[in-house]
Amino acid sequence: MPSREEITRHHEAPSDDDVWVRGRPDPEPIHVVDHDPEWAVWFFQVAALVRSALGDRVKDIEHVGSTAVLGLPAKPIIDVDLTVDDPADEDSYVPDLEERGFVLTVREPLWHEHRLLTLASPAANLHVFGPDCPELVRHRMFRDHLASHPEDLALYRDAKLAAAAATTEEGGIVMDYNRRKEPVIRRIYDRIFAEHGLL
Repeated sequence: MPSREEITRHHEAPSDDDVWVRGRPDPEPIHVVDHDPEWAVWFFQVAALVRSALGDRVKDIEHVGSTAVLGLPAKPIIDVDLTVDDPADEDSYVPDLEERGFVLTVREPLWHEHRLLTLASPAANLHVFGPDCPELVRHRMFRDHLASHPEDLALYRDAKLAAAAATTEEGGIVMDYNRRKEPVIRRIYDRIFAEHGLL
């Protein structure tokens, strides 16, 4: 289990960190749409695909992010946290996932060795972390908090819609969208940590 300090520490990504495996993506509109109950079905399809590819190399798999929160608008892309023994050992899992249609898109060794693989159908972002990674705890706390705190769900919804509109107008990419949401995300995280006695 990660420490309190690890869980409450916000990641500061270097602005010049080139994380894109296949080059920076082209700008495209950011579409945030109303919650769709079908997203839960998509997650089970993605999870089954991952388990069929990796078997017992899957230490855990969770539906996280906005599509996992009932009533929260989101980009129609399922966020999935996959736990493996060592995300840096790409040869142990990436080729088998690529055979199922996943594409290694982002490599972030400075952020808990995070790897991101994308899937076209159903649309998904597969986030790969190692055991006891604090980000796994943070993602689940954020998801569960929004599901039970309507005022923060509304706050985050408004931030997402504003960030999507501004990023689309500017011609940015999804990381620009994420940066615009970051102040509100951190504010909500601080409330979560205080509620759990971590601050």
